[in-house]
Amino acid sequence: MSKAQETVLEIDLGALTHNFNYLKSKLKRETKFLAVVKAFAYGSDSVSVAKHLQDLDVDYFAVAYTNEGVVLRDAGITKPILVLHPLPSSFETIIERCLEPSLYNSKVLNEFIEVASAKQQRNYPVHIKFNTGLNRLGFWQTDVDYVVSKLKATSSVVAKSVFSHLAASEDLEEKDFTLNQIETFKNIASNFEKQIGYKPWLHICNTSGVVNFSNAHFDMIRCGIGLYGFGNSAKEDENLKPIASLKSVISQIHKIEPNESVGYNRAYKSHGYQKTATIPIGHADGISRIYGNEKGFVFVNDKKAPIIGNVCMDMIMVNITDIDCKEGDEVIVFDSNKKAANLAESAQTISYEIITSISQRVKRLIIK
Repeated sequence: MSKAQETVLEIDLGALTHNFNYLKSKLKRETKFLAVVKAFAYGSDSVSVAKHLQDLDVDYFAVAYTNEGVVLRDAGITKPILVLHPLPSSFETIIERCLEPSLYNSKVLNEFIEVASAKQQRNYPVHIKFNTGLNRLGFWQTDVDYVVSKLKATSSVVAKSVFSHLAASEDLEEKDFTLNQIETFKNIASNFEKQIGYKPWLHICNTSGVVNFSNAHFDMIRCGIGLYGFGNSAKEDENLKPIASLKSVISQIHKIEPNESVGYNRAYKSHGYQKTATIPIGHADGISRIYGNEKGFVFVNDKKAPIIGNVCMDMIMVNITDIDCKEGDEVIVFDSNKKAANLAESAQTISYEIITSISQRVKRLIIK
């Protein structure tokens, strides 16, 4: 990979292949693999990632919102796409673009059936979501009779799958809670199948579920963060390769005297004679203000340089007093070795947040 001459997010499709193959190796041959590519494929590039995974013969995709699915269709993605959080205002578009909605309460169930019927659909695939403990979206276990009655009363839609979402599959201290979720889901699925008269696909496992609860893989698994190189534990991180590297350059170096301030609101004051470097990346690019005032850091010539002062909209300043460097030198925010999880931990957040926050104004460079 070449040295960065501007702020750029490099996306390594070779690492994506590695992660896909590793996670797939955890599955039985017949278990389907759904790749979650919402939020610009976790802050990377949804089209490039989805095209590559489609070439690898992934079975399904999932996005959060309808417009994300439309972008994939426009880019030539032909695999089925599950919309995890559709809103009624997008139901016509979902049908027009052959997307598949998650139906999670009576309002969306009834309104989607109404739209599908009006468009003279027959057996349009939908996915019925049940809440088993995350308490975010989903029908309750006691809603099975109601859902089945609505589905049996129409020929416009058919339940392609029944699914739920684990709340703490990465935390083995919460293993009993997760096992209870899985058992609840089994009971829901059994009751649903018995009443509906056919067998929808079942899925509940996310990345950590794939790794920690192999008996709950059912018919399909849903992997998001694992595809992008994060295993939710130090042990699993060793088996995965982060696909994204965020790089920039030193725009200018300043030499400052004792007690001089740096940045807005004079939030940092030097402790002696120091050198600072200004880097063209800021909170408009995804480096939140929370990383300022020495909570966050970057790497210059393999040495850690703390972010000093407040993060600006377009720039950060870092302390390079003890680092041999010059203007134009490359800066690493995170890559496969200097991991985003470490930067996230410095500000008491998680890798998901920092990688999905990278602004779309940051140039994407696809490494094949």
